Amino acid sequence: MSNDNTPSALRIDGLDHVVLRTRDTDAMIRFYRDVLGCPVERTVDEIGLHQLRAGAALIDLIDVAGDLARPDGEVPHETSRNMDHFCLRVDDWDEAAIRTHLAVAGVSAGPTERRYGADGSGPSIYIQDPEGNTVELKGPPDGA
Repeated sequence: MSNDNTPSALRIDGLDHVVLRTRDTDAMIRFYRDVLGCPVERTVDEIGLHQLRAGAALIDLIDVAGDLARPDGEVPHETSRNMDHFCLRVDDWDEAAIRTHLAVAGVSAGPTERRYGADGSGPSIYIQDPEGNTVELKGPPDGA
């Protein structure tokens, strides 16, 4: 993180949305809605778009067979990713409850580690969604 206070034409306020290309949209919706608690906010079936609310941000799922995914036609698979990971902030961090919830949903979780994020360093856990995208669940910064 830079300490440069040079004014910028852009003022980034937070994550707006992340777009994921999906092969099994139903499995992805179940994961983000039922496991992570992100409700479906909007669906545009004619272009294969499903938008789920994640706090102030959206997670957009686009079906690789839909019109929206066709401009470059790439299908996600094990050797080719268009994203490393994205991070979802978890305000009420209760590691035991989080791990129990994930286990009940059949989701494997990595170790809890202290990592740096938008609000500073704090606990985080990496998980994967049904199509192998890495999702970081991050608690509040240390001392908050």
